[in-house]
Amino acid sequence: MLAKRVTSYALRRPFIKHSNQWHIRHRQFSSSSAKAAQSASQWSSGDLVVAGVTSQLDLLAPRIDVQAEQIQVLEGPKEFYDTLKTKLRQAKKRIYLATLYVGRDEVELIDCIRHALRDREELQVSILTDALRGTREDPNPSCASLLSALAAEFPQQVEVRLYHTPNLTGFRKSVVPKRLNEGWGLQHMKLYGVDDEVILSGANLSNDYFTNRQDRYHVFWSSEVADYFARIHRSMCSVSFLLSPSSKAGSLNLEWPSSNASRSPLLHPQEYNDVSRSIFKDFVATKRQPKPATGTSVYPLLIIPNALNNELPVIQTLLKAPLPPSSSYLFTAGYFNPHPSITAALLGAASGRDASVGTVLTASPWANGFYGSKGVSGMLPPAYTLLSRRFLKQVRNQADSAVELREWRLGTVGRPHGWTYHAKGLWITYGSPEAPDPSPGSGSPAEKLEACDGPSVTVIGSSNYTSRSYALDTEVGAVIVTTDKGLKARLKAEEENLLRYSKAVTEKDLQGGERRVGWHVRVAMWIVSAVGGSL
Repeated sequence: MLAKRVTSYALRRPFIKHSNQWHIRHRQFSSSSAKAAQSASQWSSGDLVVAGVTSQLDLLAPRIDVQAEQIQVLEGPKEFYDTLKTKLRQAKKRIYLATLYVGRDEVELIDCIRHALRDREELQVSILTDALRGTREDPNPSCASLLSALAAEFPQQVEVRLYHTPNLTGFRKSVVPKRLNEGWGLQHMKLYGVDDEVILSGANLSNDYFTNRQDRYHVFWSSEVADYFARIHRSMCSVSFLLSPSSKAGSLNLEWPSSNASRSPLLHPQEYNDVSRSIFKDFVATKRQPKPATGTSVYPLLIIPNALNNELPVIQTLLKAPLPPSSSYLFTAGYFNPHPSITAALLGAASGRDASVGTVLTASPWANGFYGSKGVSGMLPPAYTLLSRRFLKQVRNQADSAVELREWRLGTVGRPHGWTYHAKGLWITYGSPEAPDPSPGSGSPAEKLEACDGPSVTVIGSSNYTSRSYALDTEVGAVIVTTDKGLKARLKAEEENLLRYSKAVTEKDLQGGERRVGWHVRVAMWIVSAVGGSL
């Protein structure tokens, strides 16, 4: 309710519709106020909404003001890999990497770090991965064994930490197979920090993410942004296992240092959760702030299982904010199973008299990383088909909802030139009286984008926006809010790049034939949910 009042204040000159044109009602001002009114009248309706959105976000997340030129949007996996390698080689004082895992064969990437360490004795490196995923292949070569060798070579400069979920302990941990244990929670943050820069992404550090898996990648050239996420990284390391070199070949040594902020989650899970809540609460604490000092602001997002989550209320707020006509949004998730609150917000934003028009983009089964997998994981693509079908049914049941579901496909997974899709995020483009009709059927997404100025808001990060993301995994991200035309153009190009290989699908498209979902998939989904796991 408070957030709504703030928005009303920021938009205190309401939009009034006359003859299909939208105008801003102006009050009478004194001569001193007239200049301010003249200046305000030069704003677009989108800029006015941005002012209101900023006021709301200030209540939900800390704000870091930056220049628009300090944000670079990368297009694809090769550019991401080349950029990351260059930055790692040139690192001078610090490298901090948080990821689900590093591919066990990523020797070239590790050599970039090794090169920098040899050249600069003052360089400190901290790498955080997940304990379950990082040791899954043990005693065979694994993420952990690759990083252990680096730590052994540079014991004074390299620290490797492995996060272990507090949700998988005791008897359950002893009986759940390695291939399935990730269903109870993971270290899922993606932070790639070098000196005073940081890359936020959804990509992990392995060959497919560097070659043929589409994701998103934003580079922030800001010491304030880099320092903020470095502190999150350091805090997460303080509640994670330390991977120390082992004297025994082929074995891993995971220690819980006495200097850690909490006792082990395997032995004291409740205490671990309580300490985590205490440690991380300050990262999402808000304070009264002056108006943004620049035209671009970054709002960090953080999810700590059993402790805190400021991402969900932020996304709900963005989608529920009053919008000018001809506004639109694009929401994407490679693994499409949005939290019920996200689904409700997506449908709500695209419903009603002053609705925006929504596009939801997800991976087709042939672009899902689990396509063709053996065993239980091979059931995931049809499971996501079933979830997409249920979403379209919700759209149909909400008769006035203007939402289009599209699937991304570039070739077929496992075949030559086949790509997978792993991008996730939200873009919101605020309309104007001159904007064209963005409704479904009025043109392709690319044509609609061509005619608009570009998004004023985007959300980027590691989260898949699912129930498991909000209950089981550690996640990190950011909201970018801008009035800068150059940055909006770059975000628009990012949307166009993702939509390029997509097509609209209907409920009928997802029924029968290759898209038929068998009973065994439905049973498996029910079992996973019943035992406390999540897709």
